[in-house]
Amino acid sequence: MQGTSPAVFTDSYKLSHKGFMEPGTEVIYSNATARSDKHFVARNLKGYDGKAVVFGLQYFIKDFLIDYWNINFFSQPKEKAVGKFKRTIDAYLGPAAVSMQHLEQLHDLGYLPIRLKSLPEGSRVNMRVPYSTIQNTHKDFAWLTNYLETIWSCETWKPMTTATICYYIRKALNEAAIKTTGSIEGTQFQMHGFEFRGMSGRQDAMVNAAAMLLSTNGTDTIPALPFVEEFYNVDITKEFIATSVPATEHMVACGGSAVRGELESYRKWITEDYPTGIVSLVSDTYDYWKVLSEYLPALKQDIMNRPVNALGLSKVVIRPDSGDPYRVICGYDIGTEEFSSFIAAADWIEDYFGSGIEDDSEVVKVGDKYYLVALEVDYTYYSPEISNVEFKEISKAEALGSIRVLWEVFGGTVNELGYKVLDSHIGLIYGDSITPELLQKILDGLIRLGFATTSIVFGVGSYTMNYNTRDSLGIAVKATYQEVNGVGYELFKAPKTDSGMKNSAKGLLRVEFEDGNFVLYEQQTKEQEEQGCLKTVFEDGKLLVDESFDTIRNRLWNN
Repeated sequence: MQGTSPAVFTDSYKLSHKGFMEPGTEVIYSNATARSDKHFVARNLKGYDGKAVVFGLQYFIKDFLIDYWNINFFSQPKEKAVGKFKRTIDAYLGPAAVSMQHLEQLHDLGYLPIRLKSLPEGSRVNMRVPYSTIQNTHKDFAWLTNYLETIWSCETWKPMTTATICYYIRKALNEAAIKTTGSIEGTQFQMHGFEFRGMSGRQDAMVNAAAMLLSTNGTDTIPALPFVEEFYNVDITKEFIATSVPATEHMVACGGSAVRGELESYRKWITEDYPTGIVSLVSDTYDYWKVLSEYLPALKQDIMNRPVNALGLSKVVIRPDSGDPYRVICGYDIGTEEFSSFIAAADWIEDYFGSGIEDDSEVVKVGDKYYLVALEVDYTYYSPEISNVEFKEISKAEALGSIRVLWEVFGGTVNELGYKVLDSHIGLIYGDSITPELLQKILDGLIRLGFATTSIVFGVGSYTMNYNTRDSLGIAVKATYQEVNGVGYELFKAPKTDSGMKNSAKGLLRVEFEDGNFVLYEQQTKEQEEQGCLKTVFEDGKLLVDESFDTIRNRLWNN
């Protein structure tokens, strides 16, 4: 959409608001706030403390408010710049339905007469505390303040939401690592960006991958690096932002298997193609459990003999990519007390072979065989006399799950906290529909099984980033103050039909940092509004605060 008038990036109803405003309106002052986390809280994120991560405004300012407006409006001849907008609006609403006079005046002015204030990016702000404010700086352009609301909200709500989710994921990874290893070493690579192909276009992919990179150093979304370099003052040749590893996909697996067979394809990948360092192998193209129980033992010496690279790394990472992630990684509880009645009556198990399997299931072991038990009702166990209990024989590998099979094949060490750490030559990554809730369940399962949680890497992608809306954190822009003919008026919104969530702040605003939290002060004087933590970052077409990605990342994790 390069070349499109920047003035079209708004909602239709904004076109009429200049006409609705009180005559003599000289200032409109609005704020952006995460108003409600009720949908966020419903996700039961462990460690969530009611705060959102501020991120994305510097990108929005540079990319849209400066570059896009300058290239496609202010640097164009007025007739052409305004004509592009007029052509679209005339076709949309009819000839001359919207006056172009105020847009012509803006072009004559030569810049956006707007002041944006913000909390520092990387800050974690409490619900209902504004993280940014906006107002016009020229009395003839009060209409412009909320005209920009639509695009401002559109461009920033999602990176803020993504940054917030990924912060709590990393926090959960850190907590589990400390519990099972005593440190957070390695957690900076334990969440890996898998989002690119599932995002809504390249811009969506880049900005949200960057938001994730505030909390990780791993991504497969390559354009995230030039994105942070362009908008967040990074020289990616000198500063470490993110990395990834060589990895196969199903095309490679199918092609290799067709030519030389699956087992020998694995051998080629780890001994010829990538004989050192880390290499990740998708492993569920056909029979994942066969790969674990047959191929890996056959390849054990090849894997253990791979030399380390210059970074001291030599690891083959197994990547399952389908099924129930928790069960694939952690397997089942086997022979638990709940199933003692089944085991005592093993004679009748054969009556149920071949039956269908329900989603909620568990495993019993009879002799050296494992049986998947389907339960009619969630975790309600039936006696042997009830005929609706169903069984299916499964492999030992499936019953145990990936982590225990890898331990049986490759072993490792038991650390001083008593948790098993897989041998450094073997690892796991799972990246299919991982959500924060599912990730936490897997971490808890690994702990229960006695494994260090750093034994696995999680691919986090579009499933987590896209199952959100602006309402996930209730992000909204609302006007709270205006001046008409030199007289100030405090504005507020308080719909009686609402629960109170949509109630806005009132008047000029100031935010202070007190006892570890950002606190809102409403109905401030102009002198008071100039104080506090909200600092001017953009004014009259110029960027005034230009921070590095590393500064923002450190602020998030060191404050």
